[in-house]
Amino acid sequence: MATVTPEEMAGQLLAEGFSRSGPAAQVLSDPLTDTPMVVTLDDLRPYELDPRLTRNPLYDEIKTSIRERGLDAPPPITRRPGAEHFIIRNGGNTRLAILRELWSETKDERFYRIACLFRPWPERGEIVALTGHLAENELHGSLTFIERALGVEKARELYEQESGKSLSQSELARRLSADGYPIQQSHISRMQDTVRYLLPTIPNVLYNGLGRHQVERLAVLRKACELTWEKYASGKALAVDFETFFHDVLALFDVQPDCFAVSRVQDELIGQMSQLLDIDYNVLELDVDSAEHRQRAVTSPPQLPVETATVAQPGRAATPSPDVSQNRDAAAGISGAAPNKDTDSPPPSVQKPVPGASSGDHDPDARLQGHIVSPADHTERLQGIQHMLAEHAGDALPAFADRVLQAIPVQAGGLFPISDVWYIEPGLDTPDRLRIHIAQLAQEIAEQAELIDCIEAIETGIGFTCSAHQSDMLPAAFGQVVLALLRTLSLPHTMVPDQDDRHLEGHLGALLLGGGGSDAGTLPRLSDNGLVKLFRLIRLARRLLDLEANPDEANP
Repeated sequence: MATVTPEEMAGQLLAEGFSRSGPAAQVLSDPLTDTPMVVTLDDLRPYELDPRLTRNPLYDEIKTSIRERGLDAPPPITRRPGAEHFIIRNGGNTRLAILRELWSETKDERFYRIACLFRPWPERGEIVALTGHLAENELHGSLTFIERALGVEKARELYEQESGKSLSQSELARRLSADGYPIQQSHISRMQDTVRYLLPTIPNVLYNGLGRHQVERLAVLRKACELTWEKYASGKALAVDFETFFHDVLALFDVQPDCFAVSRVQDELIGQMSQLLDIDYNVLELDVDSAEHRQRAVTSPPQLPVETATVAQPGRAATPSPDVSQNRDAAAGISGAAPNKDTDSPPPSVQKPVPGASSGDHDPDARLQGHIVSPADHTERLQGIQHMLAEHAGDALPAFADRVLQAIPVQAGGLFPISDVWYIEPGLDTPDRLRIHIAQLAQEIAEQAELIDCIEAIETGIGFTCSAHQSDMLPAAFGQVVLALLRTLSLPHTMVPDQDDRHLEGHLGALLLGGGGSDAGTLPRLSDNGLVKLFRLIRLARRLLDLEANPDEANP
């Protein structure tokens, strides 16, 4: 072996080391799975879209706990691809602010270096982070109503960017629930009204914690005043529109929440409306209160109606009995409202048009009555609830009088009164509710043939099945055909064949159209009331099958 001289050894030791042929990494990539790590306050930033905009009401209690015990629950962190700093993943911005404050006060290392759980940035990172912060903030010191409203509005923007289309309130509620922040659609509607109408006017009151109930009362008041304004401002040349008027009046009350009172706002609104519209204050107050009561009807428990349905006889007007009139007057006295002769008069009589008479094309009332098969037992309160629910949901509930010249106008009474054969209310548009209505309609149709016991409600198929007549005597021919028709509608879904279905052959036309004769052998035709319910049953059954075939379908 050759001897190495000291000079050669020194040259080898001082030689340059190996060099990399590839590029050197500037920073390490983030872990691909959940990984515990220690980060410093310099590495960590708060989440920019944090819905909390005001000081956490539990801030002092949390700070005391962290000072005494340390950080028992470090917030999870994440990092956007390519970003320099870590951010709070969901909840924890308050704790981060407290740690910075304690570090500046004490210079204690336990407040500077934090052991956190790193979670990789997900594919839908912004939406997941925002909904996570919304949910976490609800658990640790509730957000104010306006903070939740702004957070939900920002979530809507992110969802619309993701899908490339605008979202309905019900779809937004569904997506928020799927991402871990369940919220009712009616709350979303109120939040959007708050951001649109109230935030630009009373930001200080809202950010200082005006509660949901006061916000809802204020939103209801605004809507009531807008309806009253439209009623009396028509045809008048006014210097301002309602939006400007409402903004200017409400801005006077942008004070601390403890000093804010909706009653004072209402008094000022009505007072200034009275001057602008030249309408008596008391008249406006009655109109506004009436509109408010109709909208608040959805929050009060339902009451039994004091009136009973009066079915009109052909050629004779339906008049309430003395007992009904006395009950109505008594109910008015109990509720504390004085009876108004102009508004509390008995409802107009439902009169069946005489065959061959003029349909009253130039008389709206006569035309309306001409489309009523049997009166629906609607109370004014029930109609107010239905319209208010539709308004909260952002849907249009058609009124029978308004839609009488459109589509399929008809009215038929029953347990579920019909005012439009085709329209399906949002609250009805679910398989379970549709089956309940379909079964009830089938029972009411069968009742005309005195075979209601043959219809059994079920939770599968289209909602009902037909059983054989229990009596030893066969039902009349009319009843056999009616039962065969209903069985045929449910047969493809119950898969219970019945040999009596042959009664339908050759008799369907007579059942639906009539035999054209008056002799005893002629099969009676289905009444107009039953025909309308049959049409409605078919419409609901078709919708039910569509929903089960396409569960994601939203609107009928």
